[in-house]
Amino acid sequence: MKPVLLVRNDEYETFGVAPGALAAAGCDIRTVNMTVPGAEPPPLEEVAAVITFGGTVNVDETDRHPYLAVVRELTREAVERRIPYLGICLGSQLLARALGRPVFKAPVKEVGFTPLRPLPAAKEDRLLSLYEDGDLVFQWHEDTYDLPEGAELLATGDAVPVQAYRVRELAWGIQFHQEVDAHELRWWIDIADAESDLASTWGITADELRRQVERHAAAHEERGRELFRRFAEVALEHA
Repeated sequence: MKPVLLVRNDEYETFGVAPGALAAAGCDIRTVNMTVPGAEPPPLEEVAAVITFGGTVNVDETDRHPYLAVVRELTREAVERRIPYLGICLGSQLLARALGRPVFKAPVKEVGFTPLRPLPAAKEDRLLSLYEDGDLVFQWHEDTYDLPEGAELLATGDAVPVQAYRVRELAWGIQFHQEVDAHELRWWIDIADAESDLASTWGITADELRRQVERHAAAHEERGRELFRRFAEVALEHA
């Protein structure tokens, strides 16, 4: 079958549990690191599905990061051609932006594990039906967006309203980092802690984030593997 394309949008992204879960479900994988100058994603004819991952940039910083425009166009084409698509954090923002919605500052900076609030529509959704009210998901973002036209909101949060949505039947955006595993989380925290004062910048200390990882990462990884297993099922059906 054609592979699932994993689109890397940040030098600190490792894809977490996604590759293993997709492979275990029977999918081949192809990756592209868009932060490398001159990188180009493969033609959509060559892939069964697309997953775009997170990053530390804003979706409209296309002058500084021209690859964002490339990924935005890839996203738009995937939706139009009914190729299964999952956008994670920045990827969900790129999906909204590709479909004509602005991306703007959220009312708060979300960092750490926060409760997800699935809506009734999530109960019948191929992916989001795995979540129960209050399941903890990992956040690290300061931007948000309004729903694209015709999209269905699947989950909200206590501070940022748009947490998960579906466009038509085959494109999903999730604001939280369901891919990340404990190893990558600790790496992110160490990098951020070395670069800035997390407490003043994000409102939480590195030590508190590390304690959250110890308490919640195992269950988070399990939900991540299940999410990607479900997405793999969708990809295999449309390969």
